Amino acid sequence: MTIPERTEHLVLPGVLTADQATATVRGILAVQRADGAIPWFRGHHLDPWDHTEAAMALDAAGEHAAAARAYEWLARHQNPDGSWYAAYADGDADAVTDHGRETNFCAYVAVGVWHHYLSTGDEAFLDRMWPVVVAAVEFVLALQQPGGQIGWKREPDGTPVRDALLTGSSSIHQALRCALALAELRDDPQPDWELATGALAHAIRRHPERFLDKDRYSMDWYYPVLGGALTGPEAKSRIEEGWDRFVVPGLGVRCVHPNPWVTGGESAELALALWALGESDRALDVLKSIQHLRDPESGLYWTGYVFEDAAIWPVELTTWTAGSLLLAVAALGGDGATCGVFSGAELPTGLDPDCCG
Repeated sequence: MTIPERTEHLVLPGVLTADQATATVRGILAVQRADGAIPWFRGHHLDPWDHTEAAMALDAAGEHAAAARAYEWLARHQNPDGSWYAAYADGDADAVTDHGRETNFCAYVAVGVWHHYLSTGDEAFLDRMWPVVVAAVEFVLALQQPGGQIGWKREPDGTPVRDALLTGSSSIHQALRCALALAELRDDPQPDWELATGALAHAIRRHPERFLDKDRYSMDWYYPVLGGALTGPEAKSRIEEGWDRFVVPGLGVRCVHPNPWVTGGESAELALALWALGESDRALDVLKSIQHLRDPESGLYWTGYVFEDAAIWPVELTTWTAGSLLLAVAALGGDGATCGVFSGAELPTGLDPDCCG
């Protein structure tokens, strides 16, 4: 189990004490199954993206063996085409509850594998997981559209959905950069990935019309920054433009505008984006604002809060909410692997995004 020495860098005044950090990590470990799977909570379902986010949090807390088991679960459950299904039931049979295959869910394994390698330097792990990453990236890029954006899923019958989501494509952008870093490390050049990454970044930066209009969702606001497609003045301008729409002082970040509902996961992710912009003070304020979502008994966090009704909703303590909080704290605390993944400073960028139309 987690020992306090492993979570010293997860101590952040006003957010987590040493004991609270340890309790939150133990809360995720308590949900993780013996086979490595990390469902949202026991009795609910697992999806590949949130499973990976929770595994990354375990690595940030020094729980490397538990994180490795999570990635081994992914390797065992990868489909022949490189994908994973959108949802698996929590249970011994891992029954599939959603046979759709979402591209951003599948791409995120590259972020997790790169993070685990940076955390551990485990080359044997990398040898096992590199074919998994390659297959996942090829599945995702098969749905890239001529404009650079990524179709968001394949239907259960295999039909490609060509519509693209800005949030999902922004997450894929980060994943492709991590995949390129893995390729460089392995001396296995992937020029097609470089072209795809540049085209995707260009679409995100210059062509909002290529994505479905989800402007009401806060994730569409900050994810181009979090995923690394927008940086510098463009990123700062985007954050300022949406701040008053989505940030509720003292409570967190709205999931959807104008709904009176703040969510822990979106708030922690915004904090990560702010940290990547060099705005650590604002990131800290956001993380402080969601401590009302903490459950002191389990160390986990409620998914959201409807502030007009003063009500927790939905009534669920999710591993991915706790995971995103721990990753944001780890970045502010200077954890090398987490900083390397989310700052983007040393990640390959692919082909110059603005050289393609």
